[in-house]
Amino acid sequence: MIQRIQTIYLFLAFVVTGILPFFIPLWTMKDGSDYYFMQNQFYVIIFGLSTTLSMLSVVSYKKRQNQFVIGRLNIILNLILLGLFVYRSLNLSGETQVVSEKGIGMFLPILAIVLLVLANKAIKKDEDLVKSVDRLR
Repeated sequence: MIQRIQTIYLFLAFVVTGILPFFIPLWTMKDGSDYYFMQNQFYVIIFGLSTTLSMLSVVSYKKRQNQFVIGRLNIILNLILLGLFVYRSLNLSGETQVVSEKGIGMFLPILAIVLLVLANKAIKKDEDLVKSVDRLR
């Protein structure tokens, strides 16, 4: 159902968690090489789950309640990922032997969370509209 705004938000969340991490590094190592999410298996699993939940939410457009719950789970998953990035950032703060510069890729979960919240807000609005029409019958 591409004409619904929440589908666009969910697709953008899919792009943020499924495509952009391949091109945007999380941080830069001291030797000048970029550190991507693929170099840590735990980050790969969490980004993969988030991407899968986004696509699952897009295809379950007929069941708005399930779509809403999947969106909440995806938000929690992105919060965990953001917490891991913050933890890693605080442990490797400043100029250390390993990390030289923190990258913009660490903020991808924040963008995904914002898009998922907007999608859940639109899903809730649709659900309220359907309930109000059912009351009129």
